[in-house]
Amino acid sequence: MTQNELMEIINNGENSYIEFKEENIKAKDLAEEIVAFANSEGGIILIGIDDDGNIIGVKDNSIEEKIMNICRNNCIPNIIPIYNEFVLSDKRVSVVNISKGLNKPYYTVDHKYYIRVGTTKRIASREELLRLFEANGALHFDISPIEATSIKDLNIDIIRDYFINYNTFDLYEEEKEAIERILINADILKEKDGKAVCSVGGILMFGKNSEKYLPQNGVSFAHFKGNDITDELIDKKVILGRIQDIAEQLLVVLKNNMVTSSKINGLLRVEKDEYPILVLREAIINSLVHRNYSIYGSKIRIFMFDDRIEFHSPGRLPNTVTIEKMKIGVSYARNPFLVKYMENMRYIDQLGRGIPMILKTMKNKGTREPLLEEVGEEFILTIFK
Repeated sequence: MTQNELMEIINNGENSYIEFKEENIKAKDLAEEIVAFANSEGGIILIGIDDDGNIIGVKDNSIEEKIMNICRNNCIPNIIPIYNEFVLSDKRVSVVNISKGLNKPYYTVDHKYYIRVGTTKRIASREELLRLFEANGALHFDISPIEATSIKDLNIDIIRDYFINYNTFDLYEEEKEAIERILINADILKEKDGKAVCSVGGILMFGKNSEKYLPQNGVSFAHFKGNDITDELIDKKVILGRIQDIAEQLLVVLKNNMVTSSKINGLLRVEKDEYPILVLREAIINSLVHRNYSIYGSKIRIFMFDDRIEFHSPGRLPNTVTIEKMKIGVSYARNPFLVKYMENMRYIDQLGRGIPMILKTMKNKGTREPLLEEVGEEFILTIFK
């Protein structure tokens, strides 16, 4: 960072990634700001700047040591920032750069978890805290219990077929108590307060009415005549149910909304789809298996335009996964229960080949490279014609 870049940051004011503080900030307050940035997307704290962007300066010659001590002693796990100093208008300004944390969630010594929202910090809500633990792999939402559910909310016939096909035994040959214990061991049921209730994954894979307990499950599909979301709507559907059924139904919907061209090759008519079915199937499965199901009120959204299809999946990339890592096959199972069962059912192979396969297939087709991006709390995959 140069002096000119720093002045530009100050002139633009505070935002989601920039915070101004004066030198007399209390250690407790500074720790809260540092934790909030580490739990979010990182950011920069400028010490020696007031809330209005005026350069007040720093006089304490030991401020770097104090900041480092706060990061080490007041933040758990400890945080290592990048510290720099600049002289602006003959006044010292401390620049504390906080990276996006790799060991989320971070909290202060008084056991408070903060996140950055806009230009302010706030204590993380239950749902936000849950996502922080998920991001670090310390908790997996897909094996969380769902209150007020029971084995009656599961389709035992489908579960029976699963165990016959993949575990080579018949569930119906077991006693009632044994069946419940088997389902608990399989994480389809969870024990909570002395009762056996369904897990999130159990409802998603084997539930009779998943949207009753998980309204965020499902896919909203829209087909537009044009290349913009404001263009005329050709088709719109909401697909609900078990995720295996959603995958199959959605593929049919996409096929029905595609233009299939054909040409004569010798005596045969050869049909060619706008998008390779293998690519669409992989994109669908990835969206369903890897979305963040702890984000309530947000279904997967798929938009079809004249020149592309967009797959909007709720949730940012988990753990240390980045877009560049995804392109070379690095993966992390946000929902290990769903991954395991979908792999057993032959929907996925758990080798991280999904995105590389999509990229390679579309490259061989001669189209623009698919776009992978994080926007807000969504991961978006865009496939072009």
